[in-house]
Amino acid sequence: MTSAYDVLARIRNNLQAPEPAGERCEMCSESIADEHQHVVNVAGRQLMCVCRACYLLFTDGNADLRYRAVPDRYLAFEDFALDRRAWEALQIPVGVAFFFTNSALGRTVAFYPGPAGACESELDLDGWNAIRGADSRVSLLADDVEALLVRVPENDDADGEFAQPQSYLVPIDACYEFVGRLRMLWRGFDGGQEARQFIDSFFSQIDARALKTPPGTPP
Repeated sequence: MTSAYDVLARIRNNLQAPEPAGERCEMCSESIADEHQHVVNVAGRQLMCVCRACYLLFTDGNADLRYRAVPDRYLAFEDFALDRRAWEALQIPVGVAFFFTNSALGRTVAFYPGPAGACESELDLDGWNAIRGADSRVSLLADDVEALLVRVPENDDADGEFAQPQSYLVPIDACYEFVGRLRMLWRGFDGGQEARQFIDSFFSQIDARALKTPPGTPP
């Protein structure tokens, strides 16, 4: 006669070991570390967390792929060709924005941070084309996976001129990480002191990491 103890023992022996906690690759379900890489679903405009093996499948920038690997490239565009008139023509309501070419839409799109996260701006194409024509470094950006991140100082310089903006080529996932973390800190209409401190810190880290890329650098 089988006892209740025997039944419980059999169930216990048949139980599978629990799977380790943590993130998993969104393509193959392999466990991934907290620090992992991303690919972009081009049509869906979504970032996907992936393992190294899946990431490497989509690193060919010339291939016609549904997914594209996000590179790890940071460039500082010194003396970027952006003046007050060009910035105002873009009609960005805050002093920070990022721009990237969405190949599914066939055009450049603009986003800026806000209390709700990344807000899309109705980009003035004439204004953007004027910037692109004035600075060839814009052509360095890889479609879908790299962005031009720009921060315009709140005040003019000591001579009353439009202060030189901070301009960087960065991976697109860095932009979404930036606006996501900023959203958690945002307070009030203008973000508040803690948000401004985070922006200062974030751009300092970007600048320390970025390779200085002077005007005239060929695309």
